[in-house]
Amino acid sequence: MPTSAPPKNRFERRRAETRLALVRAARRILAETGDTSASIQAIAERADVGFGSFYNHFESKTELFDAAVADALEEFGQVIDERVRGIEDPAELVAAGFRLTAQMADSHPELLRILRDRGLAHIHSEGGLAPRALRDLEIGIASGRFTCTSATIALSAVGGTLMSLVALRLAHPDLDGDEAAADLAEMVLRMLGVPAQDAHEVTRRPLPQLG
Repeated sequence: MPTSAPPKNRFERRRAETRLALVRAARRILAETGDTSASIQAIAERADVGFGSFYNHFESKTELFDAAVADALEEFGQVIDERVRGIEDPAELVAAGFRLTAQMADSHPELLRILRDRGLAHIHSEGGLAPRALRDLEIGIASGRFTCTSATIALSAVGGTLMSLVALRLAHPDLDGDEAAADLAEMVLRMLGVPAQDAHEVTRRPLPQLG
C-alpha cells in the first residue's frame, strides 16, 4: 500500500485514518461503478466516518476522487516495483511489468479496474508507474538497449499498450493473461529497437517471485 511518514501523535493518526478511509471508499466506488456522482453523505457512510469529516480533508468530491486515483496508481507502481527489484535489464523490466500487470487482474482487481478507466490520463503523471517506467526507458536508451531517442514518446507507446492489455484482460477473464502480456511486451520491445529473437527470449523469462 502507498506509504508516507507516520503521524506524530494520536490526533494526526486519527486524521490520517479518516482521510485514508475516505480515499479507500472513493477507490471502491470508482472500481465498482466508475460513477463519481455519489453524494458526499454516501461516500462518508461508505467510509464509516462522519459527514463533517469530509471537509476536514477535501474541498470537493473531485479532489477526493483525484486523490483516490493517485492512491491506486501509486499502489500499482509499488506492487510492480516490489516484484521487479533486482532486475537490471531494461527490456526485462518492461516485459515483467506487462506480465505482472496481467496477473494483477486476479490479485488486485480493484487497482486494474481503476487503471483501465483512469490510467490513460496519467501516463505522463508524476506518480504511480509513470515515473518508474520513464526512468527505465531513459536507462535503456542511454545504455543502447533501446534504439528510440525520446523516452517521453516511448512512454506514450508503452503506457498506451499497457492500458490496452488491462482492458483486454478485464474484458476476457478466461484469456491466457500471461501469453497475451508476453506477446504484447514482445511487440513493444521490438518497437523500442530490441531485436526480434532477443525480444521473444526476454518476454519468456521466469517472472521474479515475491519474498
